[in-house]
Amino acid sequence: MLASGMTPPPSNLRLVMIRPHWDGLPVGELPAGWSLRWYQPGDAAHWTRIHLAAEREHAITATLFRAQFGHDDTRLAARQCYLLTPGGEPVGTATAWFDNSFADGRWGRVHWVALAPAYQGRGLAKPLLAAVCQRLRELGHDRAFLRTTPARRPAIQLYLRFGFQPHPRHAEETRAWQWLAPQLKYPVGPIGQG
Repeated sequence: MLASGMTPPPSNLRLVMIRPHWDGLPVGELPAGWSLRWYQPGDAAHWTRIHLAAEREHAITATLFRAQFGHDDTRLAARQCYLLTPGGEPVGTATAWFDNSFADGRWGRVHWVALAPAYQGRGLAKPLLAAVCQRLRELGHDRAFLRTTPARRPAIQLYLRFGFQPHPRHAEETRAWQWLAPQLKYPVGPIGQG
């Protein structure tokens, strides 16, 4: 328990964050030699490898990629981004996905963001997230959401920096954000049930 008397939320509690517009969207600069590229056939193996290394909250299986994204390589080529080392190895990925049933209609979705652990903490997620948000904008999404967990504090800090704000849907999520807020570098704004 923290000094505030609040019990920590379950580390795997699903939290939602929203960005209701693209005003003031940050940009991200890649270090020299690093690059981004969009999905190419065969990238499912890279996606799975990256998530197996980085993921602590979900079971990653060989069939998860197609279960999440289907078999439309054209759609994936427009929406799924990979971060490449100077040697061309994919070590990060994020997807500019969509959800037509979230909240009140058509939303872009920042989906399945991951960076191999050896490359975390170097500022590399910022250009990856910037590219995915820009792609959502280019694809006609005027707003976006994402899902995360309380255990992903560095990711939450990045999302806050990019203008995503908590969107609690019930009391347990509201309590989780109230518990997290004092521990975060960027302000979360008012927290109330959405």
